[in-house]
Amino acid sequence: MQKDIEILEKYLPEKSVEQVFEWIKFYKIRLKITKQRTTKLGDYKPPVLKPFHQISVNHNLNSFSFLLTLTHEIAHLIVWEKFKNKVKPHGREWKSEFKILMSPFLQNNIFPSELHQLIINYLENAKASSGSDLELTRLLRTYDKNNHDTFILEDLPFDSIFRINNGMQFKKGEKLRKRYACICLDNNKKYLINALADVRVEEKE
Repeated sequence: MQKDIEILEKYLPEKSVEQVFEWIKFYKIRLKITKQRTTKLGDYKPPVLKPFHQISVNHNLNSFSFLLTLTHEIAHLIVWEKFKNKVKPHGREWKSEFKILMSPFLQNNIFPSELHQLIINYLENAKASSGSDLELTRLLRTYDKNNHDTFILEDLPFDSIFRINNGMQFKKGEKLRKRYACICLDNNKKYLINALADVRVEEKE
């Protein structure tokens, strides 16, 4: 038990650890801390093929992003227990549970003041990913510790050459709402890439 708490303390804001640990015990969650994934920050798997709830969260998230992501997935767990797969994954039931779960953290001022209000605003109509809220994502990124060798796509000049985490190389194109139309230099196909994607800049040949 103490070992589990010590692990959580490495990834979560200090004042949130006790609450999260109680959730993990109560819902019998198997928490898996994974390597960085480009397509998601975390996920939830119900006890269908295995006799336990499994939640995974990327290891490289800062403590505030980790807490937000983990709570997001626990909300999925609660919705599954109440409704199984009879409701939409990010429908009103999930939005309601997510907001309820986040309440103690907001009441206890666990988040810095500049994040606090943005999270309240986001929870009014939470989306499938916190990354869909560009203002919140930008601010959460400022708390990252190990992103010195990466940049945000939207900060790069037009026509910049860059790589994403899976190694694919692109040339930055025009912006289409929250994404950029980029040409993949590996296969000459066009891809829409999130404006706040982490990328590595490369020199033009």
